[in-house]
Amino acid sequence: MRKYIGLIICLAIYITSCQSQEKIIAPSTNGTWESLGSGWMLEIKDSIEYTFYDYTAISCLTKRSGAFKEIKESLKLSNDTLYVASSAYWDKFVRAEKLPQACNQKIDKVKSEDPIYNFDVFAETVKEHYAYLELNKINWNELYLKQKSKLNSQTTDAELYLLLEETLEKLNDNHAYLEATDEVEESVDAMFDDEIESTDDDALPEYGDLPVAEMVAKHHLQEEMTKDSWLVQWGKLNNDIGYVQIKAMWLHGDLDIPQQLIDEVGFVEAYIKVFNKMYDSDYVAKEVEGISNTMDKVMNDLSNMKSIILDVRFNGGGQDAVSYEILSRFIPQRIRVANHQFRYGNKHTELIPIYIDGRKDAYTKPVYILTSRKTGSAAESFSLASMEMVNVKRIGSPTAGAMSSALEKRLPNGWLFCISNEIAKDNNGNFYENKGVPPDYKLDYPSDIQTFFRSVANDLEKDKQDILKAIEMLEDR
Repeated sequence: MRKYIGLIICLAIYITSCQSQEKIIAPSTNGTWESLGSGWMLEIKDSIEYTFYDYTAISCLTKRSGAFKEIKESLKLSNDTLYVASSAYWDKFVRAEKLPQACNQKIDKVKSEDPIYNFDVFAETVKEHYAYLELNKINWNELYLKQKSKLNSQTTDAELYLLLEETLEKLNDNHAYLEATDEVEESVDAMFDDEIESTDDDALPEYGDLPVAEMVAKHHLQEEMTKDSWLVQWGKLNNDIGYVQIKAMWLHGDLDIPQQLIDEVGFVEAYIKVFNKMYDSDYVAKEVEGISNTMDKVMNDLSNMKSIILDVRFNGGGQDAVSYEILSRFIPQRIRVANHQFRYGNKHTELIPIYIDGRKDAYTKPVYILTSRKTGSAAESFSLASMEMVNVKRIGSPTAGAMSSALEKRLPNGWLFCISNEIAKDNNGNFYENKGVPPDYKLDYPSDIQTFFRSVANDLEKDKQDILKAIEMLEDR
């Protein structure tokens, strides 16, 4: 009897121990996960290693792999849904039974270089993810067949490159981008060398965005206060108005770039090479840290001004997270500033709300954001978010209308390309792709970028006075 009692006690202890273990063991992130909206698979093995895949109905290519510890802090598991940190929100992944069969099959060299197969992978990605086929009135099946008919097994890399570029242009995608090897791009350039016309000595000058921005800041600032920054310039426009010029929403991070690499390829190319080796959320965190340090200095210098101008007229974009970090300095409490959703197949994801956390020491006096048709991408996210800020008004022209984030994909031959798979909306459900975010006070800026740059560079004082007049008119409303 004592033997059976002992057995029962042991069983009870065992069962209780198992129940206790079940209570304390958290759900595992191990396994196979499928993204909603981006065409990615994520495989996590034994909490030791991970692999991201780019996949379509006809392909699966390794996107990135590494040690699990590299991404561990970028993951959140909730109700068997895995959230993976990205630029300004969390990508949503759901469990999948297994990887697509194509992910376990290696592509031989012949197939990976086949121009028809590469075009088909590109085309399938467009079909599954491009968000603006309907908006831009594109019959994709018709365009696909027409473009594919121009290919054969003997098509050269240069010819394939030109066909892909032509297809992207026909999509009217504001974020379309194609990058091949240097050799291919040099071959393409060589095809057009003989077609380049000699330029007239009296031709109109071509301006870059950074040089024009420098000219504007140098002229407009009555007192410059910029410290340790070449991407953000600030100071006093006059005794009452602070001025902050933000030239880009990226390149702010301290990535510990080797000086030798900078000397070899230049700062921007070196920056790109280094961040491409980093995990995305780690890189974005560096960008946010960099702009946060700069904005600490800006606000310390300008917090006593009666109003502040944020000039993003020459800003082509970068990281949304950088935009939101800047705006957080002007928001006293957490607000919802936008909503995003992604296209996959014939569906769209649920709306993803975007919030900016406020600050107790936020600057709540009037803020004026200057925009132009050059204001693009993350600088447009900046402008869109400002529509929900009660102390902010926008001056200038509508922004570029390139509101989507760029979904980057790789072809079997190694080339990179981007398409827009995201729809960004304001809190009322409006979206501004192609149209751009509207200003509260419109200035008659030319829509052509070079014409706009010249109009500013040729009469800097007029530009300054137009801004001051717009502020005066808005104050009287």
